[in-house]
Amino acid sequence: MRKTIVAGNWKMFTDLAEANELITGLKNNFQNKNQIEVVVCPPFTHLSAVSLSLQGSSIQLGAQNVYPEEKGAYTGEISPAMLKSVGCQYVIVGHSERREYFHESNAFLNKKLQFALQNGLTPIYCVGEKLEERESDQTFKVIEAQLKEGLSGFSAAQLKNIVIAYEPVWAIGTGKTASPEQAQEVHAFIRQELAKLSDAATADAITIQYGGSVKPDNVTELMGKPDIDGALVGGASLKADSFLAIVNY
Repeated sequence: MRKTIVAGNWKMFTDLAEANELITGLKNNFQNKNQIEVVVCPPFTHLSAVSLSLQGSSIQLGAQNVYPEEKGAYTGEISPAMLKSVGCQYVIVGHSERREYFHESNAFLNKKLQFALQNGLTPIYCVGEKLEERESDQTFKVIEAQLKEGLSGFSAAQLKNIVIAYEPVWAIGTGKTASPEQAQEVHAFIRQELAKLSDAATADAITIQYGGSVKPDNVTELMGKPDIDGALVGGASLKADSFLAIVNY
């Protein structure tokens, strides 16, 4: 599988000038000594400008969300084709905040995944449990449902083109942290479930990222775990030096 590190937490934190400054810092200091794929996912308003800034760089462009229709009267939404037209290769689907604040169901996310793949985008499908779900021993049940329902109907070949990102929601901005061992346990479970949806070879080929407060001081241990293939980076992606320290771990 390909190892991928994604700057996925720009959210609503950067204006265009700040985004360009961040991209310049990344481009000028990106060594890629670990031969991994690096993706930045700025807000929709920055995509075109960031795409131009990334020209000549190996850093790839992704979006934070997508709407599952080719075109139509969906005011305020962005189609997969629109993302492709500005140079996007990746798109985040099912981020925990989209699930919580916008009530996006597994079935709706399944449709997003379908449209993303049909348009040549690599979706990063987020799964993960909330604090109350972990404390009530529902972690595996919740993630199993997110995988089975979100990935329903996909062939083995299609699954290989989907990146899975495990987000322990309870470890994001709460002061709580997931240990590398806890992260590995869930990643191993995800790979096991992917094998049930396809086969062992396909599951082994799928990139599974970790997205629970990845920082320069824990990335090396996390990336050393056998089933952790990359990272969906949160607040540490908002500064070029901290994100580069993660990329160049």
